[in-house]
Amino acid sequence: MSADGTLPKKTALQTQMIHGGMLRTGFGETSEAIFPNSGFIYETAETAEARFKGDDPGFIYSRFSNPTVEMFETRMALLEGAEAARATASGMAAIHAAIVSQVEAGDHVIAARALFGSCRWIVEKLLPSYGVAVTLVDGSEVRQWQDAVRPNTKLFFFETPSNPALGIVDIREVAAIAREAGARVIVDNVFATPIGQKPLQLGADIVVYSATKHIDGQGRCLGGVILSSQDIIDETLHDYLRHTGPALSPFNAWTLLKGLETLPIRVAHHFSNAERIAQHFEHHPALAGVLFPGLSGHPGHAIAREQMNGFGSLVGLDLKGGKEAAFRFMNALDIIQISNNLGDAKSLVTHPATTTHHKLDPEEKARVGITPGFVRLSVGLEAADDLIGDIEQALAAV
Repeated sequence: MSADGTLPKKTALQTQMIHGGMLRTGFGETSEAIFPNSGFIYETAETAEARFKGDDPGFIYSRFSNPTVEMFETRMALLEGAEAARATASGMAAIHAAIVSQVEAGDHVIAARALFGSCRWIVEKLLPSYGVAVTLVDGSEVRQWQDAVRPNTKLFFFETPSNPALGIVDIREVAAIAREAGARVIVDNVFATPIGQKPLQLGADIVVYSATKHIDGQGRCLGGVILSSQDIIDETLHDYLRHTGPALSPFNAWTLLKGLETLPIRVAHHFSNAERIAQHFEHHPALAGVLFPGLSGHPGHAIAREQMNGFGSLVGLDLKGGKEAAFRFMNALDIIQISNNLGDAKSLVTHPATTTHHKLDPEEKARVGITPGFVRLSVGLEAADDLIGDIEQALAAV
């Protein structure tokens, strides 16, 4: 590896996640250094002028850029296969910046209605308050995207698999419609992870992550990241981030870099555990249904097989008996813990109807697949047999 962190060509992904983008100081440290400082010193006034003009590539202020954060951004771009990346303080900061930096009053956005609760708030409440029109569609129905296009459509936005009911959007088909309309596509890829799906290769323009999830994956810190072409990052996003300030802390960037070192190994185990659980409980008599893109009965299975490298770490269980049965099941679990987080080493379960999506009215919950008995299981890194046993005994308690 060269002094600037450049790796030999054709190095494997696992190697890139350990060495990519390394910026070593003169002390020759093995682990990435943390630069917790807010500002930087210029050797001369002329140097300061050159940096503010963009003629000198050095650092100015950690709200703009920081060596530790830059290492994380470089490594994420390598992982995603993107030209450039910008890190943010959280996943929602990344989604907000990716959308709002590109629209103005009079524009139109099309979004899938199956979105995380905070994402729904941005597209349903925030954007219209600034004069941006929004149309919600069933993301799995390609024709609805086509029918929603207007002359002023600027962006398409969706998750796939979606939160929480694991709906699948055909990225390639929807991206083709957006291109024809002259609009850009933003994909929230957090459920699939950058290991399990590559939206940019399927035609998306921008990919966003809550790095809090699998990228850290151990419940330690918040973070987000936006990945795209160099032009979009430089011309659309750079000034917005610089002047609004959703900066990722250097310590969190360092923590996320440590997460990337083991991400490919962890994600493979997450995916394997989730698939075993989904297959084991697919026909359990206490369940009205099991949602997992890897099951042949999932409505998006064929598309998921085509565009995903593995089917994710999330499994939906729809318990017969509604909310009361779901709560009894969750309270009976011994290993799996109740939390609204996901993508953690620990297996976690949540009841979306009363937590992450509680503000949706009953009709809208039903439209996006959230029944009173539905629980979202984020499958962790424990032994699969232990998790299966825990779910079995909890279902027996119901």
